[in-house]
Amino acid sequence: MIEIRGTGPAEFTDRLETVMSIYTAAMHPPAEQITGRQAIMRGHGAHPDFRCLFAELPDGRTAGFAYGFHGLPGQWWHDVVYQALQERSGTEVAEAWLGDSLELAEVHVHPDYQGKGIGRALVHALCEGRPERSAVLSTHDHPTAARHLYRSLGFTDLLTQFVFPGGYEHYAIAGAVLPLR
Repeated sequence: MIEIRGTGPAEFTDRLETVMSIYTAAMHPPAEQITGRQAIMRGHGAHPDFRCLFAELPDGRTAGFAYGFHGLPGQWWHDVVYQALQERSGTEVAEAWLGDSLELAEVHVHPDYQGKGIGRALVHALCEGRPERSAVLSTHDHPTAARHLYRSLGFTDLLTQFVFPGGYEHYAIAGAVLPLR
């Protein structure tokens, strides 16, 4: 049985090595990006209303994690996505999705435990009881299990084939009205 347990910024930072090992196993990032990714994640812990969840196995091992926070102007992801959505669909649409949003920054399950409902449980638990009107995220723009999961939870594509500044991979930006269905 998997237990979903919430933590705040301090425990998240203390467990950053575990977070990075799951992230690395799930995403296979280039080695040169790992240190920078770790610094970004550490910084996320300082964002308003930060919450992290760990999916823990009975033996104490961690099968997955997810975290998010309230999105605000001045946060890199928020500003980049807001501008792109505003340019594509107008200020009203950008404001509707990002003006009061929970940004799901990371949702990862170790490959050994994928396909068992852990990602779904993490996303539901992370969104549960949040005061924001929407949840937003970015995911690789390919037909992946993650894309299927997000769609099944009510996320719709806001932007597709989106490339972040300085990047090269295509992402989909997706949003869902809270509470999730």
